[in-house]
Amino acid sequence: MMRNFILLFSILGIANIYAQKTSDSIDIFRINDLEYLERRGANVMLAHDFYPESHQGGVGIIQNGIRVATNGDLRLEPAPGQWQPVPKVGERQIDREKQEISVHMSYPDPSKDRQGFNPIIYPELEMSYELKVIPQGKSFKIIVDLDKPLPEEWIGKVGMNIEFFPGILFGKSFYMDDDFGIFNRQANGPGYYTDEDEFRLKPMARGNKLVIAPGTPKQTINIENLGENSLELLDGRAIHSNGWFIVRSLVPAGKTKNAIEWLITPNTLKDFIYSPVVQVSQVGYHPAQEKIAVIEIDPNDSRKIEAKLLRIDNEGGYTEVISKRPEEWGDFLRYKYYQMDFTHIKEPGMYVVQYGDYTTEAFQISEEVFQRNVWQPTLEYFLPVQMCHMRVNDRYKVWHGLCHMDDARMAPTDYNHFDGYLQGSETLTKYESGEHVPGINIGGWHDAGDYDLRVESQASTVQGLSHIYELFGVDYDNTSIDENTRIVEILQPDGKPDMLQQIEHGVLSIVGGYKSMGRFYRGIIVPTKRQYILLGDPVNHSDNKVFSNSEADEQIPVGLEGAPDDRWVFTEENPGRELSTAAALAAASRVLKNSNPELAEECLSIAESIWNTHKKESFVQKSELAVEMLRTTNKQEYSDFLVNNSEAIIANISNTGWIVGPALPLIQNDNFKNQIKAAVQEYYEEVVELGKKTPYGMPYEPDIWGAGWGIQNFGMKQYYFHTSYPEIFPKKYMLNALNFVLGSHPGVNTSSFASGVGSRSLTQAYGVNRGEFSFIPGGIGSGTALIRPDFPELLEWPFLWQQTEYVLGGGTTDYIFLVLAADQLLNQNK
Repeated sequence: MMRNFILLFSILGIANIYAQKTSDSIDIFRINDLEYLERRGANVMLAHDFYPESHQGGVGIIQNGIRVATNGDLRLEPAPGQWQPVPKVGERQIDREKQEISVHMSYPDPSKDRQGFNPIIYPELEMSYELKVIPQGKSFKIIVDLDKPLPEEWIGKVGMNIEFFPGILFGKSFYMDDDFGIFNRQANGPGYYTDEDEFRLKPMARGNKLVIAPGTPKQTINIENLGENSLELLDGRAIHSNGWFIVRSLVPAGKTKNAIEWLITPNTLKDFIYSPVVQVSQVGYHPAQEKIAVIEIDPNDSRKIEAKLLRIDNEGGYTEVISKRPEEWGDFLRYKYYQMDFTHIKEPGMYVVQYGDYTTEAFQISEEVFQRNVWQPTLEYFLPVQMCHMRVNDRYKVWHGLCHMDDARMAPTDYNHFDGYLQGSETLTKYESGEHVPGINIGGWHDAGDYDLRVESQASTVQGLSHIYELFGVDYDNTSIDENTRIVEILQPDGKPDMLQQIEHGVLSIVGGYKSMGRFYRGIIVPTKRQYILLGDPVNHSDNKVFSNSEADEQIPVGLEGAPDDRWVFTEENPGRELSTAAALAAASRVLKNSNPELAEECLSIAESIWNTHKKESFVQKSELAVEMLRTTNKQEYSDFLVNNSEAIIANISNTGWIVGPALPLIQNDNFKNQIKAAVQEYYEEVVELGKKTPYGMPYEPDIWGAGWGIQNFGMKQYYFHTSYPEIFPKKYMLNALNFVLGSHPGVNTSSFASGVGSRSLTQAYGVNRGEFSFIPGGIGSGTALIRPDFPELLEWPFLWQQTEYVLGGGTTDYIFLVLAADQLLNQNK
């Protein structure tokens, strides 16, 4: 008995030692299987992301469930902006024996545009180095080893930067050695000019040890400089409005080994556990809809908690409807997921889901859930606000004045614009570079916050709105649009369907360009960066007067009357884009034939011309044009094209099946139809497998940008798959896509991606309102992004375009389409 007791005691002792050892190991940094440093409550990534221009790259830190720092790397400026040089990033190396993560970096990166590199300020630099992160117990080191010392002309210019997210630091304090201060909400002086005539702000502090947010334990970070040059705390917003707070050390002269050596200690909350989040649609559900609350929890959270569905009583308080243990779904990204299915609850009313200390925002169950306050803001606010060549009034507010009436000058040849537009060696029109192109100072919508007019955005918006109008009969009128006076009045009906007026507005831009140049424009955009970065009313882009083309006037600075501030119009040879734009015009011609028959006829004529121009070519886009022309004209020629190209259509069925589906009743070829349906059946099986990959019943595989727009587009296509092939495709995946956009998506921020829609939504976003920490109702943000390799993020911040940017095109119309489609399908059997 004693021997057994001793043996048991020994086993328990070993187990206790092992448990203690395991517990200790969790609380120190180590390299995990995903190749980043991890300890309980903190992660350190190196070179997982590749978008430093928008605060994703280099060394990044996640602390107590929030990404607090990024872009830890050598940079050539104290506060780099969007067009400044970035290094070429090598392959990440993992040395588990040394417990070291490293990556070889070099300047210049030959793949990057050099337009942001000012050779007057900075001569050409060739520099290579090793950037390393090394765990040190509860801390980690950042070490930079240069391959050779800095050239003399670069000493005092190259430094190690790391950027800290401002949105959680405003009003928080810092200590730098014995100095101290707070993080201000706006960039404050004093400022000064360098010897190279660059404006900078005086550093907030200098020293060797920085403590960030010492009074807020979940955000406290210590940074200690172990090298020669001291730390500087800078306000990166001094030059760039989208800047972050920056910690920087200059690279010392003559140094290679340990040229930079920092010790960083992110404070973590004891036994940190990510607080559970319940993800539901912020709008709500139709009684006939599948209703699943997704619960996202920390993998270390072993608590057994019941989830509750509570109905909000009409006189206050709650009534418990369901209380049960949610079902475990499994692991996804870095979290563990559960689901609570309440599909069988159909009683109309307002509800919340409660899980432990977390209670969702209120949402409704109602047959009218999608009929008001959901798609309308996009049509009655967002689209009007985006309208170019108009003054947009909103009661006491003017969103923007009458803008860009001097559109546009032909772009220079052999030119690569800083926003990606390329002009070849010819203008492809009768107009010479610099010459005014008439007829394009009308119609169109600004795309995103860039205020440019991309033809594919104009076309996809026109086509999307045309499909919506003919499918769902939307005669909604709550906006006054006058193309003659060029005035828009939001929340003032004018007796005309808003959607038809918006279709007409987009068509006027596309058709105007074609009639003037004999081809579609590629894009229309401001010529200078000073105009491009405008945060404010686009009426200030230009003087609204056509440029004189006088050599003397070329020297007038932008912002003064008579300056060469007119936007440039770019052209291109791109058959695919021509065909898809023509398809949009073919669709518009159907819906405009009663309200504006002359414009409808012009649309059809141009579409036919494009079809004939590409008579012998075969593209996916030509199949789309064939479908639109068949539906518009019912001519056999277009049906024959589709049948004769069945092999190509079937090979790309995920992108063509939804396009061809609505035209099948017009095609008198059973063999073709059977082949298409067989291919669609195979694609459905693929969709089923994709749906199993996430707890949302949706594929979610973002690159750098949030996946919201892509998921909306997937959902729109699913409507066509369901309605064209109802015996194969259910409506489930379309509805899952809508739920995702409206709030059932990864991450702590469960906002609806549609601003002003639902109980909680994006209220800081990046559009023509940028810089105002505000939103445009009905604008659709890009949505939850993936901070590689496994952290979903949707920050409350107006300058992260890969998370909260508004865009035209599918990002707008796919959303309206999804909501109206859900309402139609869920109420069709009433």
